[in-house]
Amino acid sequence: MKKAFIKTRNVKNFVALMENLKKCPANIPKMALVYGGHGLGKSQTILWWATNNDAVYVRANQGMTSRWLLCEIAEELGEVPFWHSQETFNLIEQNLKANPKIIIVDEIDYLIEKSTVETLRDLHDRTGSPIVLVGMGMADKKISRYKHLEDRIFEKLYFEHFNQQDISEIISQLSDIKFSEDAIEYLSIQTNQFRQIIKLINKIEKLAKTNNIKEIDEYILKELLNERPNTKTVQKIEQIYA
Repeated sequence: MKKAFIKTRNVKNFVALMENLKKCPANIPKMALVYGGHGLGKSQTILWWATNNDAVYVRANQGMTSRWLLCEIAEELGEVPFWHSQETFNLIEQNLKANPKIIIVDEIDYLIEKSTVETLRDLHDRTGSPIVLVGMGMADKKISRYKHLEDRIFEKLYFEHFNQQDISEIISQLSDIKFSEDAIEYLSIQTNQFRQIIKLINKIEKLAKTNNIKEIDEYILKELLNERPNTKTVQKIEQIYA
């Protein structure tokens, strides 16, 4: 399997969101919410963007307090956090005012549950730095409990499940084995999550190489996706490509 970063519809929409966020006038709140179900490539997308755009990336954790969150942000900015939260907050504020950067916080659901997310609102208000909150499928509903925070959301982006075009793009850029159109269509019905697609491609490639199969069509795909292909199945596949 090849290594590549695939620019799916979700990725392209995320890039457009970030461009819009950077162009916001000074008097417009610059917070954004990116949310969607698991396995859709949210974390991979924001890590890729943050790495290529010198942004601050922080992953929230269960039980994360405001002090813990501020320490993580300070360290990502190259600063040494203080023991007291207020001093660390002031340190981050000074740094961001001198060197503005976008802050991206993943797994935001953990911070919403403990109201730690309020710290990010304060940081946004004091520095004017864009802050992107990234969460699961119900994150928008959870954020709505904090009306003063929701009012600062400039834009929301929902990561959608992959369609057939996305899956075709993923396969063409990652797989060493050629897939026919009917195989891609069948695969898109079976799964529409990135992690599952990667696992399936890896499994299919191994079975295809073992049986010396150069191209996967729908029939072959259905046979290969059996948990334990029996001898007759393998022989039948081999006959097709004999």
